[in-house]
Amino acid sequence: MTTDFDILIAGGGLNGPTLALALAGAGMSVAVVDPRPADARASEAFDGRAYALAVASQRLLKALGLWGDLAGKCQPIHQVKASQGQPGEGAAPFFLHFDSAEIEEGPVGFMLEDRFLYRALLAAMEGQVTHMPGVSVIGQQVGAALVTADLSDGRRITARLLIGADGRGSGVAERAGIKRRGWDYGQTALVAAIDHDLPHEGIAHQYFMATGPLAILPLPGNRSSVVWSETDANASAIKALPDGEFLQVLRPRFGDFLGGISLAGQRFSYPLSLSLAESYAAPRVALVGDAAHGVHPIAGQGLNLGLRDVAALAQTLVEAARRGEDIGAGDVLERYQQWRRFDATSLALGMDAVNHIFASDNPLLGGLRGVGMGAVTALPGLRRRFMRQAAGLSVDPMPRLLAGQPL
Repeated sequence: MTTDFDILIAGGGLNGPTLALALAGAGMSVAVVDPRPADARASEAFDGRAYALAVASQRLLKALGLWGDLAGKCQPIHQVKASQGQPGEGAAPFFLHFDSAEIEEGPVGFMLEDRFLYRALLAAMEGQVTHMPGVSVIGQQVGAALVTADLSDGRRITARLLIGADGRGSGVAERAGIKRRGWDYGQTALVAAIDHDLPHEGIAHQYFMATGPLAILPLPGNRSSVVWSETDANASAIKALPDGEFLQVLRPRFGDFLGGISLAGQRFSYPLSLSLAESYAAPRVALVGDAAHGVHPIAGQGLNLGLRDVAALAQTLVEAARRGEDIGAGDVLERYQQWRRFDATSLALGMDAVNHIFASDNPLLGGLRGVGMGAVTALPGLRRRFMRQAAGLSVDPMPRLLAGQPL
């Protein structure tokens, strides 16, 4: 039976195009349906949006031939410092400190702006992947050997497998009957880029406060990305402030260790919640990224988790195709689910637990938190284990793409 494509991917953010390139590079015919216009995020202007890429994610991009052009546009993260904090008081005496000099793989991670990564994916898809911008999947019907997708422009597309890379409110998952579990954190993330007088030295800072964590992440030059989580009520009031007043509220939380600060680019905000799909697969359907697991940004692992899905699913499908198996068959997709579900769920729930533990302003619990972070810093073996986990180097089994190897 002929189909239009081997793979149809709903969602054109970052995970969808990355997966498309991995599969197309292995000889599969792939289409990406993207609700946004092609130029919606392709602007060259700085807007402040950036991601903390783990070492394993960087290796995946390198294996796909994307890193060469991106390497000069990223900021390596050489150290991570995390501590409890209160506005105006600075960091607590006990803190967690990771230094990339302690692991042989190099930097702990890399900060990369959305505009550079997205444009690199768009350019790489040309000639390899059928990209359908400004179009959505609005319906799907599963048959014995294929899935048929109804598109918003009236077209009908057939494929052997439909992949949902369409975010937390995944229409693909909903239509496949996949339910979700989770809860609202009552927090909102305020995201902005900050220019500062002093160099950051490639150090990422994380302050845990009762109202939510504050991350200060280094960007190229004297500039940093701020991901500031506050209660919904506080965030709503802060978001409504003009830029000057926003900075007045941020300064005591940010501190003066980088000198004077000013806003660079736009400000963004988004509500925080945990959202876990009860299954990553259904007949002729698979989920990746936020469609499978929407997590708290406390450790900057959202995109990295999605890229782990990409690497595992791509390898599962390519190996199945080479063995002559039906890539949309239930047993093939179950291999992917078994590979990814435990890792993603345990990491999501771990971040959830950390957020709840640090959100308490109980002084006794605060003392225990500080001692715990100090203990990790004081134990080299445990410290290196945490560093390797944060860098995505402890995934077992490790997908080939995350190890920098071709499929």
